[in-house]
Formats: sequence, C-alpha cells, structure tokens
Amino acid sequence: MLSEHPDINVWMHLDERSAAYFGLGLARALGRPVGLLATSGTAAANFFPAIVEARYGRVPLVVLTADRPHELRDCGAPQTIDQLRLYGEHVKWFFELPEPDGPPTPDLLGLMRTVAARAVSSALAEPAGPVHLNWPFREPLQPTPTPPAGGPAMVGRTEAHPRVEVHTGRLSPAAEVIDRLCAELAATRRGVIVCGPQDDPRLPGTLARLARRLGYPVLADPLSGVRCGPHDRSLVIDAYDAFLRDPATVDRLQPEVILRLGAMPTSKPVLQYLQCFAGARQVVVDAGGWREPTGLASEVLHVDPALLCTALSAALPVGHSDADDWATSWRLANTIARRAIAAHLAGLDELFEGKIFASLPDVLPAGAVLYAGNSMPVRDLDTFLPTSDQALRCLSNRGANGIDGVVSSALGASAAGLGPVVLVIGDISFYHDLNGLLAARKHALDLLVVLVNNDGGGIFSFLPQADADAANFELLFGTPHGLDFRPFVEGYGGRFTRVVDWPGFAAAVADGLAGGGLRVVEVPSERTRNVGLHRDVWRVVAAALAAAPVPALPVPAG
Repeated sequence: MLSEHPDINVWMHLDERSAAYFGLGLARALGRPVGLLATSGTAAANFFPAIVEARYGRVPLVVLTADRPHELRDCGAPQTIDQLRLYGEHVKWFFELPEPDGPPTPDLLGLMRTVAARAVSSALAEPAGPVHLNWPFREPLQPTPTPPAGGPAMVGRTEAHPRVEVHTGRLSPAAEVIDRLCAELAATRRGVIVCGPQDDPRLPGTLARLARRLGYPVLADPLSGVRCGPHDRSLVIDAYDAFLRDPATVDRLQPEVILRLGAMPTSKPVLQYLQCFAGARQVVVDAGGWREPTGLASEVLHVDPALLCTALSAALPVGHSDADDWATSWRLANTIARRAIAAHLAGLDELFEGKIFASLPDVLPAGAVLYAGNSMPVRDLDTFLPTSDQALRCLSNRGANGIDGVVSSALGASAAGLGPVVLVIGDISFYHDLNGLLAARKHALDLLVVLVNNDGGGIFSFLPQADADAANFELLFGTPHGLDFRPFVEGYGGRFTRVVDWPGFAAAVADGLAGGGLRVVEVPSERTRNVGLHRDVWRVVAAALAAAPVPALPVPAG
C-alpha cells in the first residue's frame, strides 16, 4: 500500500474532485509529478476536471485508478464503470495493469518497475501532462503480500541500480536555427517579446538577457515568472493591458517581428494587438504541443525556450541605438499608464476589485505565492500587478481556464511548502470548491484567501449581455447566490473577516499571514459599480496618454 511506503507522502482527501485539484496545485508548485489514487466508478470520474486542466496546463500527474475485475465489467456490478481510456485523449499515455493473483512474481514486479518509470517520464516529457494507469483488483482494499527485500523485486537489478532510470533531455535548438534567427533579428529593430503563462524558473533571467541584446520590450504576463523577481526587468512592460486599449498608442507601436513564448497571455488587448499587426512576422517558441490559437504564426519552433534564449543571447550583438528608440517608446507608454493607474488608485477610497492586486505586494513577504482565480481575478492580476524585484510567484489554472477546484489547487500549492500562499478568488469559484477547505484543517495547511464577493459572475457585466433584459441577465449570467460564506469557513475551522475599507484590508491580510491556518478575507463588491470603476481606470490612462503621447516612429517598410 502507498501509505506504508516510507518514501511516499500521502495526502488523504474525502472528495475526489478536490483531491485531484489539490494534487494538481502541488505538482504545479513543485514542477514534479504527483500521483492521484482513487477507487473505481464515479470516484475515478471525479478526477476528470483536474485531468483536463493538467493536460492543457501542462502539469505532470500520474493518475492511478483501481478497478473491478474483468468478469464484473458490463454486467451491472456495483461501483463498476468502463474505465478503459476513461480520460480519452486528455492523458498522454494509458496502460491497464494485470490483476494481481497471489504473491507478486518476478515478471509482474519487473513490469511494475518498467511501467512506473515510463509513467513518470511520460508525465514529465515535453509537453508535461497527466498519464493514466488503471489497475483491476479481485479483492480490493485488502493487503497483499509484500516480497522481502532483495527477493523477486530485485531480479535483474543491483543494489546500486534498483529501478529503471529514464532520462529526458531538453530540446536544444539546432545551430542553423540560431544562425538564421540571429541574422533576422539583428536586422530587425522593431520587435516585441510576448511571454505568456509558463512554469520554467530558468526562463526569466535568460529571456531578460535576450531582450537587452535585441532592445525588444517584453510584454510579461504575471504568470510568466518574468514580471517579478531579481532578474533584469529594465525592458519588462507591465501595463500593456491598459495602454494597448488606446488606438493612438497602438498605431505608434507597430512591430516588425513578434517573438512569443509560453501559453497565450491573459490580456485581450494583447491578442487584439497581435491581430492588428497580423502582417508582422510572429515566431512562436514552444517545447512541444501546439499553443497557437491565433493562426498568426509565421514560424513555430519546437525547442526549449530557455535554451533558445541562451543561445541567441550568446550569438547576438548588443542592441543598436534605433532599437533603443523603439524600446524607449514602449517604456514611456508603460510609465505613463502605470503612474496614471497608481495615482488614480491612491485617490480611490472605496473598495475596488482591481486595487486588491495593486495593494497586495506591499504586505506580502518575499517568496510568497499568489494564486489567482479565473474570470476577473486573473485579469485584474494582469492589469494591476506592477513589476518589482520581489520574489513573488504567480500561479493560476489557465490550462482550461475553469473556475472549479481553485481552492484545492491553492491548498496543494501550500502543501509544497515553498512559501506563504495567498489565493484571490471570486465568490462563484469559491462556492464551487467549498469541499476543498477541509484539506486546510485535515493537513494543518496555511492559506490566506482574499474572497472577492460581488454575489455572482462579475465578468459577464463587462460583456454585451449586460445590456439585455435585466431579469434574464441575472438568471443566466449574473447568477446571484445570496450566500454568507462566514458559516462555511468557520465550519471548516477557518477564520473569516469581512472588510469595509483599505486600512482594514491591509490589517486583515497582515493578520492572516501572521496567524496562519485557514484565513478568509472577504472584499465585498457590487458588479455594476465594479464595471464603472474599471472603465474609470481606462479613461484615466487614455487621458494621460493623450496629454503626453508616445512619439511617432517611422512605419516599417512593407
């Protein structure tokens, strides 16, 4: 049994869906495979949402599902469903193990050793993702004989090499690719680097060096790891979501080449910028898979992004003066927008969802993990989190962009023990995963939750649906619930605080971080007013850009 193995840490959960998302958050934080184990039937089916997120979010998971024996399949036996390839193409590899029959034989142990090695290596191989092992048992949940040390399990092995070792290499770019790209990029002054969500800690530093060599600005999604940290951030652009909404500024920032790394960025204005200049050469760098939904790529490089940046940095000359003018224009637009946002928020006394992410860096300790829920929280993170040298790691479930399982994912990240975890989440998403709160008490985990409660689906208030008939909009999109979350939180052993102003927010966050355990700080919001406050920010930024416009640069030939 896994629980009896001295080298396996078992996190027991009562709810399989929450357990799967917990494992996903743990694997995402650690960058290493995590095993998920469930019994048969709907227990295994409840893993499915997290497996979908792991597949598209490139998170390594090894999914272990117990099953009923073959003779009980498809005959009405209880807790028996068809589990063969249950998760379809959402897993990278599927294998069904043979039913154990008596003491394990050398052949079975050899198979198990090989399958375990292949499962872990397959989960880690680019692009990382989940694998599924299905294992039928005739007598489930009963102990089975364990071979003695050095017995059949060691057939064909030595003490020095007891397991099958699988080594997976990184995809290094070919020399001819580096030579060609160097020649093209060195001759191209107006370039932009767009870095979307990615989890490789090696990338920020080497990407920053490449940007300096080229003189290209870096549009750094907060989930890229590039926006915050001790690396060189002189070319990091953090307010693009605000100033790329201004058509006049966009017209002045016409690129010749766009280098894209990571998944698609969160920001819609960035996507619109890419579409606006569809004629620019767009090079997508991705170690595996296909993350190019725009149809705008001129070239896709299936190489390790960090290795590519390192090789290009070593081969390129230092950026030229005209490239400096290009980068200066981007930095000017960024500075104008960021200062306008900061000044506007400083004068805003009422609670505002966007100001949460502008305020959190002042109270978070170094090494903190900021987990953002989907819908509005991750978008506000993108817009309002400024760049800094703080070692702040931002995570979110952006593979499938679902709002379920986020609480459990954040608790899984907390279990990784890498630093304090703060989750900013909307009320509907929080409601979706209330069961996940039990893990905080059961495993003595620390989690500070900033609960943005606007009594419904706030993101839809920004869409045209909000102008439709009010009754139907609330029923179908607004989805108000009218819940008081305090009893739920306290029922799971947490402490709940509802704030009414910004000093109270700062104090509640500081107290929650210091006190540990499960702490929930609720920030009440009103959906219609929240839309108006966001639009006020866009107007302030547009006015600041109009007052000090970015200098017009020569339009590239062709």
